[in-house]
Amino acid sequence: MQRKINKTYTFAILTSLFITILLTLLMSVFLYIFFNIHFIALIVFIIVCYGISFIVIQFRVERFIYRRIKKIYDDLTLLESTDLIKGSITTDMATLTQEIDKYARDRKLEIETLKIREKYRKEFIGNVSHELKTPLFTVQGYISTLIDGAVNNEDVRDKYLQRAEKGIERLSYIIKDLDMITKLEVGDLSLNIEAFDMVELVKGIFELLEMKASRKDITLTFDLQYSKPILVNADKERIQQVLSNLIVNSIKYGRENGTTEVSIENLIQNKVIIRITDNGEGIIKENIPRLFERFYRVDKSGSRKEGGSGLGLSIVKHIIEAHNEKIYIESEFGVGSEFSFTLEKH
Repeated sequence: MQRKINKTYTFAILTSLFITILLTLLMSVFLYIFFNIHFIALIVFIIVCYGISFIVIQFRVERFIYRRIKKIYDDLTLLESTDLIKGSITTDMATLTQEIDKYARDRKLEIETLKIREKYRKEFIGNVSHELKTPLFTVQGYISTLIDGAVNNEDVRDKYLQRAEKGIERLSYIIKDLDMITKLEVGDLSLNIEAFDMVELVKGIFELLEMKASRKDITLTFDLQYSKPILVNADKERIQQVLSNLIVNSIKYGRENGTTEVSIENLIQNKVIIRITDNGEGIIKENIPRLFERFYRVDKSGSRKEGGSGLGLSIVKHIIEAHNEKIYIESEFGVGSEFSFTLEKH
């Protein structure tokens, strides 16, 4: 489609003016020396000189420039520069320079964004592959051993079948968690918002995880005695999942004889903030920004001393964001970590 040409006359006007002044001065000197100066003739000369100069410059020189500028626009159009495609062609060099600079900055930002996404995609695919193949190969190894004859040994058969079952459970956890994250991202997982007592919910989770914590002599406690209920509006089942994930992590990476403390504080008039604090390993500062990525590992060795799908914190973040709330983390390596999130007060 032929685009509108937005021409500028500034260059032609100024250049014609300079040429006219110069020629008028030369003509005046010439007439003064050899002839008498006729002012009417001089004015006519100025008008004619200016008009001819303007026409030549505007429709010849600037047209010459325009053909080259148009080629620049056409080249940028091939690169699908939306702003330049929609806009009119200008022969003003300052405007053109600004548009090209803006285009270059935008493209640079897009390229950097694509590089970051590509790096993230490669890491994500690698992590998914690792997380899936580890239990899959474990199950395959045990089944193959049984097929090769170990099935006749009752003790070995039962042990290997139990281990294969654990591998299948791990695969099931990963697939289920990936499905949940996908639903949260596309908005297919609806939330059942209701009013409930946050204090009672935390107490229930403490009871469920009491045995797990006792294996490392970790104490699960509140920061103070909550004598009154604290009501919030949220999806109780999903918030229970958030708290369980965060408290389980604090137990996994906590020190023996350590503490996991939960506090519920008024933030503003209609918000509360729930904090889960531990005195465990802590997290290196460089790892904190990527902590909520799927399968992201703080431990780069590739080993996983603790179980889980590797998607817990990513699910936590998605659930909180689905409530239109925020989650925060503060951590100091060797000292401990604090995860906190906000909820709407009832």
